[in-house]
Amino acid sequence: MANIVGVRFRRAGKVYYFDPAEFELDVNDWVVVKTARGLELGQVVIAPKQVVGSEVSEPLKPVVRRAEEEDVEQAEKLKAQEEEALTETGKLITKLNLPMKLLSAEYNLDGSHLTLCFSAEGRVDFRELVRELNKHFKTKIELRQVGPRDEAKLIGGFGRCGRPLCCVSFLSEFAPISIRMAKEQDLPLNPLKISGVCGRLLCCLSYESELYRALKQKLPKVGQKVTTPMGAASVVSVNPLKETVLVALESETTVELPSRDVSPASS
Repeated sequence: MANIVGVRFRRAGKVYYFDPAEFELDVNDWVVVKTARGLELGQVVIAPKQVVGSEVSEPLKPVVRRAEEEDVEQAEKLKAQEEEALTETGKLITKLNLPMKLLSAEYNLDGSHLTLCFSAEGRVDFRELVRELNKHFKTKIELRQVGPRDEAKLIGGFGRCGRPLCCVSFLSEFAPISIRMAKEQDLPLNPLKISGVCGRLLCCLSYESELYRALKQKLPKVGQKVTTPMGAASVVSVNPLKETVLVALESETTVELPSRDVSPASS
């Protein structure tokens, strides 16, 4: 068995696992951990627990310490410097005429590592930019190109439902989304209506996909010949949530019936 604690570095961010070491930690506690970027401040979202050793893919790094007041103050101080980093980097991107859109800047806890995220249509030769940044900030620079979904997560915004984007509010990882999910829910296949602000298929298409799939298995197929209390008919459409079937009778009249009143026609 292995002890793990789940730590998140930003709201709705991915959860990373660490060894809680000798610390007694609770959900919402702030901790300092060591990552590939150096020391970072994170928040406990999964309290320490034991899991089967085979579920841990690699040796876990231990929690360095509980976060102290100085750590939190340092993190707040660095946020102001991140705004400055965005401004200065933006000026350099314009100066070098690089086809990239700067999205975010993030320091690690001791300010020794600055990560700059950007989006671009294709690959960007940013070697000259890195040299200029190194001279200006005197720290290790990492430039990271992200895709449309990650861009929306970094910038934020509101969905067509009027609520803050799911990826910003609670969605920590992106699930595969397919056009089939829209078809199963009988949604219009107009890209403008089923795409998010990122230009990709709406993440929420996956939320009810399995439910629709399960409900539709209990209903007849569109075009199927059925028997109803009103006589023989053919299925025009189905409503999985209401569990009703719209049928066309031999008299060419259409009527909506509960699925329990519709049965397959005998061959």
